[in-house]
Formats: sequence, C-alpha cells, structure tokens
Amino acid sequence: MASVVLSEAEKVYIVHGVQEDLRVDGRGCEDYRCAEVETDVVSNTSGSARVRLGHTDILVGVKAEMGTPKLEKPDEGYLEFFVDCSANATPEFEGRGGEELGSEIANTLNRVFSSESTVDLKSLCINPREHCWVLYVDVLLLECGGNLFDAISIAVKAALFNTRIPKVRVLEDEEGSKEIELSDDPYDCMRLSVDNVPCIVTLNKIGYRHVVDATLQEEACSLASLLISVTSKGTLTSMKKMGKGSLDPESIFEMMETGKRVGKSLHIALQKILDEEESLGTARQKVGFLG
Repeated sequence: MASVVLSEAEKVYIVHGVQEDLRVDGRGCEDYRCAEVETDVVSNTSGSARVRLGHTDILVGVKAEMGTPKLEKPDEGYLEFFVDCSANATPEFEGRGGEELGSEIANTLNRVFSSESTVDLKSLCINPREHCWVLYVDVLLLECGGNLFDAISIAVKAALFNTRIPKVRVLEDEEGSKEIELSDDPYDCMRLSVDNVPCIVTLNKIGYRHVVDATLQEEACSLASLLISVTSKGTLTSMKKMGKGSLDPESIFEMMETGKRVGKSLHIALQKILDEEESLGTARQKVGFLG
C-alpha cells in the first residue's frame, strides 16, 4: 500500500493532535474528508462511478455479461471483482506491489459481498442451471491518498446503483429448445437494489484514540487498523484487522461502535448524492473521468 516517510517530530505532532480530537487538516476523529461522487462516467459499461476522497481517486466500471450459474447456486447470478492498481497512482504499485494490493482488495470485496442479503443474486438468474447475469466489477486506482478501502467501497456501491441490466425473455419452441431475447430498448432494463450493500469503514488506531478516513500521513502513524463493513441500518457484516500492531478487546469494541455510527451517516450522505444525480436525469452536467 502507498506510504509516506515522516520524521519523529511530524509523527509526534500528528499523534498529539489526534489525542485532542484535532487532526492536521482540522477534522475531528470521526470526520470524513469531502468526497466527490459521479456516476455514469464510462460509456461502454452497464454502470460506472468515480469517487474522489481527498487525494484518493477511484474509478469503478460494472459490466453485465451472460454466463452459466455456479453449480452450488444454480438459481443465482454472481459478481466478480478485479482491482487494477495503476502505477501512475504511486510508484510503489509498479511490478508485484500493485498486483498484491489488487488481490488483497479484491479478496476483501469478495468477503464483504459474500453475504446473501447484500445483493439480490436470484434476480440475476435468467434460466436456472443454464443462464445468468455475471457482473464484472472492475476497480481502477487512479490516485492514492490514504483510506483506499473506504473510497473503493463507496465507488462500488455507486456503480452498482448506476448499473442497468437489459430485460431478457426466454422463448421456448415446440421442440423444447430455449432461445434468449434481449430487449433493444435502453430504458427497458432491470436495476439492482443497493439498500443492503455495505460500505467499508476503516478505523486507524493512533495513540490511545482511533480515526476514520486517515490520510497517508496518519496511516504512517498507525500500527493497527480495523476494517469493518456496515450496512445502511448500521449492521456489521464483516471485520478485518490490518497492520503489525495489536488491538486490545476494549479498543476493538469502541472501534466497532464508532464504525457502525459513522457507517450509517456515510450511507445517508451517499444515498442523498445518488438520488440527487438520478433526479437530474439527462439534464445533469457530466464531467467524465477525464474531466
């Protein structure tokens, strides 16, 4: 993961500020940086979104393609995650460094979306055991400025909200052979419900306190962090400890409670932005990911 080198004086300054609930950029310990969210930014996808969180810049594209259901779940579609860590984001992503981080993020997303209630996968089934929709979720890291996992989860939820899947009809002839017919009407499509899609909240332990949405400088002062995925109702669905340091049970409990509280607020703010963009329809001004 991208990192910065700080002097001892800089570390002491950051740590002391956190203990007083005053971070270097003026935020409190439970405050997020200003986030910019834009959907429908890539034309050749079923859904897309770009999220800028401070100096972290994420682009997500969702492509719906027809596939075969998995043997263990014959009446469901499924999601596949791929994460590309661009070497332009930070020189540390060149070579194997970017591949390892990409695999780690993809595995984390698979864990977060492993719950059956996250996305209605049964709605992605076209014909049990034969055809289903597979959603390929491609994540591209354009710039890394701290708190990658949270920004990626926000972008993934926004892209899934924006995803439109063509309506399908299964036609059967007299001999029993089946034929699939896709609707030509771009407005005759299926939308996914993202009500239960969780967002990741990363809590970094700095000194005796913990912060959300850490910058690269703050991450350099933290030896341990807790990743938790939280639904819009404040339900914790998964948890992962990261970093070399240890966390005592009391700290973990406090971080979980903070994560659930902050996560609910994050979902409300994100849904408000998505609904506002949706209400503008074709009238909204598109910046695009090269804008």
